[in-house]
Amino acid sequence: MSARAQPGVWRHYLGVAPVVAFLALLFLYPLGDMLWQSVLDQNDNLTSEHYRAVGANPVWFRVMAITFEISAWTTGFCVVTAYPIAYLLATSSEGTRNRMLIWVMLPFWTSFLVRTFSWIVLLAQRGPVNRLVQALGLADAPLALIYNFTGTMIGMVHALMPLAVLTMLSVMTNIDPRLRSAATTLGARGGEAFWRIYFPLSLPGVAAAALMVFITALGFFITPALLGGRQQTMISQVIIIQVSELLNWGFAGALSVVLLGAALVIYLLYDRLLGLSTLAGGERSATGGTHGMIGRIGGVIGDALLAALGRICDLVQQGWEAISPPRGDRPRRRVARGVLWVCVLLLIGFLVLPALIVVPVSFTAGQFVNFPPEGFSLRWYETYLGTPAWIEATFRSFIVAALTGALAMALGVPAAFMLTRARVPGRAALLALILSPLIIPRIVVAVAIYIFYARIGLVGTTAGLVLGHAVLAVPYVIVTTMAVLKTYDERLDQAAASLGATRWRTLVHVTFPLIRSGLIAAFLFAFVTSFDELTISLFVSGGLVSTLPRQMWNDMLLQVNPTLAAASTVMLVLITTMILAAEALRRRGAAR
Repeated sequence: MSARAQPGVWRHYLGVAPVVAFLALLFLYPLGDMLWQSVLDQNDNLTSEHYRAVGANPVWFRVMAITFEISAWTTGFCVVTAYPIAYLLATSSEGTRNRMLIWVMLPFWTSFLVRTFSWIVLLAQRGPVNRLVQALGLADAPLALIYNFTGTMIGMVHALMPLAVLTMLSVMTNIDPRLRSAATTLGARGGEAFWRIYFPLSLPGVAAAALMVFITALGFFITPALLGGRQQTMISQVIIIQVSELLNWGFAGALSVVLLGAALVIYLLYDRLLGLSTLAGGERSATGGTHGMIGRIGGVIGDALLAALGRICDLVQQGWEAISPPRGDRPRRRVARGVLWVCVLLLIGFLVLPALIVVPVSFTAGQFVNFPPEGFSLRWYETYLGTPAWIEATFRSFIVAALTGALAMALGVPAAFMLTRARVPGRAALLALILSPLIIPRIVVAVAIYIFYARIGLVGTTAGLVLGHAVLAVPYVIVTTMAVLKTYDERLDQAAASLGATRWRTLVHVTFPLIRSGLIAAFLFAFVTSFDELTISLFVSGGLVSTLPRQMWNDMLLQVNPTLAAASTVMLVLITTMILAAEALRRRGAAR
């Protein structure tokens, strides 16, 4: 690179410098400090006793194995169920896609605690699911659907399926539909055209979704704690007990480092096979794909498997056509599309139902949570509005979420412009740093931030909550903005520049108005990420500045009562209103 070009390159780095400095101070340094604390004893002397304690007790190996088992099952179910939804959305018209996406996004925006609370109501022994099963004669006694593996799996798949859908959709929408048509023209049947053409092109999205779901599931504790039993205890629950109850920071740090190491190994394997850029909706990087022994072996096995799947689908189709000869190609396609629609609507019903069931429960006149509710009453809303702890927690959540969204946008938008438009060295490393808070289990991040905050006095402060939440929100802002900028026509900026507009005027009057809907979506991602965040809030709040999720968590541990349903309904209505408002703004902007 010439010396004359060098100053321009460094000017591009100015856009990403603030977010790098922010993550280095509030993410990388706390992780390093946590690692250091895990090798110190109570007298600050170097020791390996914490790691020896982890290795010497087979209970911790069992807990880790349970964590990986639950995460693996969750990933498998999420990928299998999310793929048809993402495929239908990607191959539908833009209007249909936007309308259906609202229903997919509704449970994604809804609080984890609200969804988990809804499943407690639905899956209880006297809940709607058991009543329906007994009414249909499928069982004589109530089924054990909660406080076991079944309840844990239902809750975790429901919580993470929307994440898998959105991750796959970002890749599938960029697949040219004419490729399958070309394969059909050249003689390929439907099954072979799908498995040999479409599915390989969607594989980066599938793999990115699997990685995101698996890593997120590793750090879960809300769902297994409330819907699971003793046999579903995950490592995050053990870490929380070590920090909050036993104050054993060193041992909690050692467990967190072990979990972090496992997550990094999985991440490195993913990066070797497909490349890190696929996490942002991009294509395979030059270092991914079939490079290396692992990549070549995986490519050979994958090609053979896809060929076999395509052949099996074609044989099934031929057998069906022999029984019921088609009257043309279009009717057969309509039947297949209809079956796909039925399956997708059932899956979307699975996603939406728990969020809606909590609303009628909040109006019950009874003392306990059940469905259908006993009569109609506003008493639980009066309890919610009349309790200072609930009101303070709600207002604090709004303030923290708004400040987190503003901070994440200020840091993330300039970085997204730089990563999308500028060609500078180290882009892959910068992207790895930015995405690392999403890749590392959230419980690990929370413990690291808590230990760091305890040293500098930010535990129990609103500023500490905002900074901690922003660590998790910034990657969502950058990934969302990058996805919008990749589809933006830069010739519009060039046209404005040719007419004499400065870069700043072009940015304010041309670029930002045209990508406004994407920026609103990015802010909403940051806002809801903060509003729904419990893991960091559980540690950082210190019981002094409780947020709404923290207040709900405390009440759920004591007793599941209708006040929780009222609080959950308030959260659901507020978030739904924001989603609909954002969609209205997006449509208004598209109509201009």
